[in-house]
Amino acid sequence: MAEDMQFLPRKSVLTDDELVKLASIFTELGVRKIRLTGGEPLIRPGIEQLSARLSALPLLEELVMTTNGSQLSTKASDLVAAGVSRLNISIDTLDPGSFASMSRTGKLEQVLDGIDTAISAGFERIRLNAVLLRGHNDDQVLPLVGFAIEKGVDIVFIEEMPLGHITQTGRSSGVVYSSEVMKTVASVYELDTAAKDKYGGPAKLSPIVGTQTRVGVISPLSDNFCSDCNRLRLTPDGRLILCLGHENSLDLRQLMRKDTETSKLKHAIIGALTYKPERHVFDQPDEPQVLRFMNATGG
Repeated sequence: MAEDMQFLPRKSVLTDDELVKLASIFTELGVRKIRLTGGEPLIRPGIEQLSARLSALPLLEELVMTTNGSQLSTKASDLVAAGVSRLNISIDTLDPGSFASMSRTGKLEQVLDGIDTAISAGFERIRLNAVLLRGHNDDQVLPLVGFAIEKGVDIVFIEEMPLGHITQTGRSSGVVYSSEVMKTVASVYELDTAAKDKYGGPAKLSPIVGTQTRVGVISPLSDNFCSDCNRLRLTPDGRLILCLGHENSLDLRQLMRKDTETSKLKHAIIGALTYKPERHVFDQPDEPQVLRFMNATGG
C-alpha cells in the first residue's frame, strides 16, 4: 500500500446486490469457488451478510476468504455461520516490532488473538500466508512453521510479486525464493513430498510428517504456474482482472449499470476470457509492468 493511498468513493464500489448478481452469473458460467480477499475484506460493512448471500448461491460449492486477521476475534464465528468454509490468514512475522514496521499500523497480538478465535470457530481448514522479504523477515521461516504446527494449521510462503512502485513501499527487490524456503524447512522437518501436488491451486503443499500441518509455497517468479491458472479477479469497483501480472481488464460495473441484462453480461465475460494472457512476465525489476498495488486490486 502506498503511503498516500486514497480510498474509492462509495458510489464507485459495487453494492452487495451487484456483487451477488455478478457472482450468480459467474457460477452459471462454471465458477464453483469464490474467494473474498483484498485489501482487507473484513472492513467492508456487512461482510457477514454478503458472505451468507454468496454461500447460498445454488451452484457455488465453496466460499473462502483471505484476511489479515485483525478483525477475526469479533467476526470469525459469524463468518462460519455465513458459510465461509476455509480461511487464509496473512502473517509475515511473529516479531512484534517487525510486524508493526512491515504493516505500519498493525498489532501482532490482535492478529494472534484472531487466529486463535478462528481456530475455535470451526472453519474446515485454516492456512497462514507469509511473504518474505530479504533483510526484513527472511529469518521467520522456521518460527512461522513452528507456530503453524503448534496451532494445527497449514502455512504457505509466497514469493512477492512486483506490483506497484517498489520504491514507494520502502522495500527492496530482495525476493526470498521458494527453493530457499523449502530447503530451510526440510533441514528441520520431514516432509511427505509425494503428496505435494494433490491439493490443487497455485500452492504446492507437503504434509509435515507427524503433524496436522502442511507447508508449501506459491512461486510466481521462480516456478511459473500460469499454464494451470483458472483464476479471475473481480475488483471492488467492478473490474474483471484476467491476470494479476497484467493490466488488461473488463469494466463490469459500467456494463452492469448501463444494461443489467444477464445474457449481455455473460457474453462480455466470455469474450473477455479470450484475452486472458498466456502468462505473466516480471522481467523489469526496476519498473514493474503493473503499477497497481494489491490493496487497490482487492477481489
